[in-house]
Amino acid sequence: MPPLSHQHLSRRERQIMDVLFECGEASAHQVQKKIPEPPSYSAVRALIARLLEKELVSFRQEGAKYIYYPTVSQKKASQSAVERMIKTFFKGSRFKAMNALLDSEANDLSGQEIEELERNIARIKSLRKGGGEK
Repeated sequence: MPPLSHQHLSRRERQIMDVLFECGEASAHQVQKKIPEPPSYSAVRALIARLLEKELVSFRQEGAKYIYYPTVSQKKASQSAVERMIKTFFKGSRFKAMNALLDSEANDLSGQEIEELERNIARIKSLRKGGGEK
């Protein structure tokens, strides 16, 4: 399977993946009910078929019903989405993306979240000192 970052998903495919990540597994009918302004049932089935072809979704049969589930972790999918966002909106600059997030979320961050960010920055600094500057 190609890396997830090479998988280009349409808006509807991303919505289906979001439902499957949220539910763990679901039938096409259940997926349709959870999508905002859902397409027809046959369109949902066609979209799921594309996700099966991309090997992002698999299924098991339960009687006459097919139950679909993601084959990639939500963490891997999230990382891929973040990479695409950084490339698309911030010209590949993680620095610019992080600053944009911090600027927009500054008042919403708890003291604990700020401390965790500081710990992550300190960890990165110590890795750079130990492994040399990149």
